[in-house]
Amino acid sequence: MQTTEETIRGLFGRLTGDNKHLAAATSTLDAIWVLYDRVLNVSPENIDDPGRDRFYLSKGHGPMAYYTMLAAKGFIEPEMLDTWRTFGSPLGMHPDHVLAPGVEISSGSLGHGLPLGVGTALGLRAQGHDARVFVLMGDGEFDEGSNHETMAIAGRLGIDRLTAIVIDNRTASLGWPGGIAKRFEMEGWHASTVDGRDHDALYEALTGEPDGRPRAVVAEVLPIAEGSAA
Repeated sequence: MQTTEETIRGLFGRLTGDNKHLAAATSTLDAIWVLYDRVLNVSPENIDDPGRDRFYLSKGHGPMAYYTMLAAKGFIEPEMLDTWRTFGSPLGMHPDHVLAPGVEISSGSLGHGLPLGVGTALGLRAQGHDARVFVLMGDGEFDEGSNHETMAIAGRLGIDRLTAIVIDNRTASLGWPGGIAKRFEMEGWHASTVDGRDHDALYEALTGEPDGRPRAVVAEVLPIAEGSAA
């Protein structure tokens, strides 16, 4: 019998031909696995339930880990992975909400995921739903001004059902003095920094009790130069 790790590796291995974005995808694999396996209240059975949790892949330029997880959790058939990068495949180089089952937003252009997450969380709150919204981003996205505006309004409005997961592989052009978590804290967020490969640490950071503040989890993943598939 295959272990979970072997299954995930086998599914991921079916997605070939985009070496340019391979590092962007592998750096997210652990965080996406923890979310779908241990945190999110979403499944193929409740994907149309307005009270489900939402996961938004803002870092949409490396969707292989996302497609892998959708296959592992039954949103898409594993055989669909074999169509990756072929004409007419629903699995595009950027995930498409209209074409790919289980994909919540079309993404790829950086800086859009967190604003969409804030809007969704506000809408769910207005409708009386207790659902959570998780947005996975890359550290380079903080070069986009839209994220800084969104961080400010989310903190000001106390959107405590919103969580940003930031994959920090130290590739941002500008960075932020004191680190990414400090930047969130300045805007009124609850922020923590964890090892992005440590599943238990990720789980604990992602499932803290709401305290009236949006939550940010900075998942540190070593860059390629230091020996990791960041």
